[in-house]
Amino acid sequence: MSVRNILFGQYLRKKGLITLEDTINARIMQIRHNAKIGHIAKKKGWLTEEEIDKVLIKQEEELKKFGEIALEDGLLTEAQIKELLKEQKDDYVYFGEALVKLGVLSEEEMLKQLKMFNAERLRNGTQPV
Repeated sequence: MSVRNILFGQYLRKKGLITLEDTINARIMQIRHNAKIGHIAKKKGWLTEEEIDKVLIKQEEELKKFGEIALEDGLLTEAQIKELLKEQKDDYVYFGEALVKLGVLSEEEMLKQLKMFNAERLRNGTQPV
């Protein structure tokens, strides 16, 4: 199976290991859990809701990262962006991790499949995830 242009969840579905419903539930867990940089900055009192909205609108138009725009606009410093990114990463739930937390796959099976998925991606000249 070529995995050049598919996501890990699609790979698992094609192998019959998870369902579309499992994918949706895992993504919902990610969306609810994984904080956006703007929201973390707001909790710290560094950005207002209006500033976040302006950056998000610019982000859609300019296809740049949130932190890059906030830095260019003088809303955040580089040190603040680094802190926000670290906090975001430390608390991030990855797709496979969400499947394990939901009881869809064991951690052992998820890691085995991720290893196989990444090996296939490397064979196809695509970056591993």
